[in-house]
Amino acid sequence: MLTNILTVALPEIIILISAMSVLLLGVFFKNKNATSLFGITQLTLLIAAYFTSQLPIESKLLAFNNMFVADSLSLYLKLLSYFGLSLVLIYSRDYLLKKNLLNGEFFSLVLFALLGINLIISSYHLLTLYMGIELLSLSLYTLVAIDRKRQEATEAAMKYFILGAVASGFLLYGFSMLYGITGSLYLHEISEQIGVTEVNPMILSFALVFVTVGIAFKFGAAPFQLWVPDVYQGSSTPITMFIGSIPKFASVAMLIRLLYQTLDHLVMDWQLMLLVMAITSMLLGNITAIAQTKIKRLLAYSTISHVGFMLLGLATGAITGISAALFYIATYVLMTLASFGLIICLSNQRGDIDKISDLSGLAKDEPWLAFLLLIIFLSLAGIPPTIGFYAKFSIIQATLQFGWIWPAVIAVMSALVGIYYYLRMIKIAYFDDAIKATKASKSIHGELTLTLTMNAIALIVLGLFPSPLMDIATLTSALIF
Repeated sequence: MLTNILTVALPEIIILISAMSVLLLGVFFKNKNATSLFGITQLTLLIAAYFTSQLPIESKLLAFNNMFVADSLSLYLKLLSYFGLSLVLIYSRDYLLKKNLLNGEFFSLVLFALLGINLIISSYHLLTLYMGIELLSLSLYTLVAIDRKRQEATEAAMKYFILGAVASGFLLYGFSMLYGITGSLYLHEISEQIGVTEVNPMILSFALVFVTVGIAFKFGAAPFQLWVPDVYQGSSTPITMFIGSIPKFASVAMLIRLLYQTLDHLVMDWQLMLLVMAITSMLLGNITAIAQTKIKRLLAYSTISHVGFMLLGLATGAITGISAALFYIATYVLMTLASFGLIICLSNQRGDIDKISDLSGLAKDEPWLAFLLLIIFLSLAGIPPTIGFYAKFSIIQATLQFGWIWPAVIAVMSALVGIYYYLRMIKIAYFDDAIKATKASKSIHGELTLTLTMNAIALIVLGLFPSPLMDIATLTSALIF
């Protein structure tokens, strides 16, 4: 039994020990040795990734009395989480050090959030799933408010906390109704009981609605997206980068575990709900983004539109839709990290970047950064040969294969609307005159630009050769069930 637990849950055990160790070491290291804490955290991610990669992808391993599972979905999403968080830390280090926020508390909270993400991804029981959700949520609330000197951060944290508590209440109420109906907290047993016993359809529908609303809030999908713009704007840019990227892996896992694996008998009901949220998110996100003047709020509405595309793939209920969504989430996180990495890099160069107009004159002052901005926003817009184009194409293709013509048409129209505001940012960077003079910091400039360049190149390389990642996503989705 102990051997089985160590085999399946060793990455989570390593992350937990490291999170507590970093918190204690931060008391002694302070900001003077923040680089040591950075190295320990990166080493933790590397070790966790190694042990995760050693697990077999073809089989399903269970631990903790069948409450914790290691399967193809968990391997895929966990490895992406480690890689994404490593990039977040690299992008954030100099910015947070400058703001005196690179300390043991930050690294510990990030690792605890990662532990919550891993718990959600590997949950095979409603109790472990809710534990992961709360661990992730509490860590994110604290991270948003970690810059205590900024009133905007405190306000954003309070809004996030209140709305998050309401969403968690909806989710927990849905879980309690499922338990009352089936008498079990295990996901596979709930699915079996719903399939073989006569259940009051009204109660089951209410349970489905509460669960779906909780998932939609964690995704930031419309019409439950109200927290997204305020939290993005109020948080420090590195925290916004983290919130807008890595937790999305947990949201995808939660949706697949609860809807596909648990409430699969209600596919006709939740399929329509996901379709409505997908179309609403795509249209609302892209149309509202046009009116934004601040970069982080624009990227917040951009995130909502991208969530709509992911939900559209997942709403099909087919393997092709799942594989397209798993492919999309990987590319979305890569694009999001690049976009916020660019903002951080420019903030180190020009002072804090807040408004879109702050990008004016970038091509004259920093031609290479302007070129990277061009690649990143072309990818977000879904223009070839970047990976953003193939990601959107795969979702639309899966939708058409399922027979949904009008949703696919709406997705194309929504993507065309999105192209407008992405091109507007490129236009401001290349053709508008600079509003204020800037001073570059060469040491920070070189280090971050190298990482950002590699990230941007990956967007083009994956766009030209998307097959390897798509094959992995397809294999993952085929082995889930």
